[in-house]
Amino acid sequence: MPSLFQENEFVFNVLFEAVSEGVLVVDENQTIVATNSSAEKMFGYTKDEISHQHLNILIPSKHHTVHGGHFSSFYKKASPRQMGQNRLLFGVRKNGENFPVEVGLNPFKINHKTYVMSIIIDITVRKEAEDKIIELNASLEEKVSERTKELHKTVANLKEEITKRVKAESRLRSLLKKEKELNELKTKFLSLVSHEFKTPLSGVLNAAVLVGKYTQTEMQDKREKHLQTIKSKVHYLDGILNDFLSVERLDSGKVKYKFTNFKLSKVVNEVVYNANMMLKNGQHITYPKNINDISIYHDEKILELVLTNLLSNAIKYSPENTEIDFKIDETPKGLIFEIKDQGIGIPSKDQKHIFERYFRAENALTNQGTGIGLNIIKGHLESLGGSVSFKSIQDTGTTFIVEIPFIKE
Repeated sequence: MPSLFQENEFVFNVLFEAVSEGVLVVDENQTIVATNSSAEKMFGYTKDEISHQHLNILIPSKHHTVHGGHFSSFYKKASPRQMGQNRLLFGVRKNGENFPVEVGLNPFKINHKTYVMSIIIDITVRKEAEDKIIELNASLEEKVSERTKELHKTVANLKEEITKRVKAESRLRSLLKKEKELNELKTKFLSLVSHEFKTPLSGVLNAAVLVGKYTQTEMQDKREKHLQTIKSKVHYLDGILNDFLSVERLDSGKVKYKFTNFKLSKVVNEVVYNANMMLKNGQHITYPKNINDISIYHDEKILELVLTNLLSNAIKYSPENTEIDFKIDETPKGLIFEIKDQGIGIPSKDQKHIFERYFRAENALTNQGTGIGLNIIKGHLESLGGSVSFKSIQDTGTTFIVEIPFIKE
């Protein structure tokens, strides 16, 4: 019995040939019942070679199983499917060459029998163009990635260079600041030496001249008075020179501490005795007497230097008829010394500088002094694991607190 397509072959040929895309019609068994010349040319078959063949001759063998399932599912639903649908499909030519295609499906019925018409487009050129675009995009992304890495590397190098320059500038600023500070210290030192040495030396010279005038035996008392002035001035100059030597040793790290066991009372009594020789009229030092049982292992000379300096300052900067309170407390870790005066105090704005070398508070400039004593004792105490601090109110008084740790033998 002739098929529907054979009966209407002329009509179908006219309709199919009017379509530029390839056209295939298959029945429910996937048998090819009609084609147009575009489809025959696309797949490399003649009409006689392709007619009544199973659709699988146009599908790569590796897709046969999957395609059969898809066709059965589609045939049951029998609804049109437009071209594309984000699926990558392939056909196979008579010579075995695979090529990408895009397929649109349209089911239709004739005499209660369902057929599927496929509209097929060879998208080889388009696929090659897409692949080329993908390749170009990948190449572009790679170049962008490389350029980004190079940019990041350049930025990192710039950051590193900036960091180096900032550090170099910081070091340069630090060096310039130190140089400025050094020049200021030199200026202060020269001014200090000029003033502090000139005044005592003038006193020594005047006293020596006066001693020479008192030649009579009965003038011995006057000679003794001027000789005592000479001794006092020389002792003061010797103290200044010792302070300068201490600064040099601290800066160069040449200080060698000598640790011995000694009675605390020995140092305290000696320091207080010498301080009493410097007291102004009506000044008085109170200090603990019950320290005979305290023995320590430390550098005796350094402790004496610290206490002498603080007591001397308390006397120097306190007016007549005032009390200087000297306290000593023993703790499990060490000793705490407090020296409290009723003197001129330290102005608030000067307190942060009080331990700086050659610094002198503005209200102390008329008193003799080098401005290095507190700097020296702070350096020694910190080298020995101790500390020095203070509390002060201008025109009321100052309390210095010294802490020294016990040192094991």
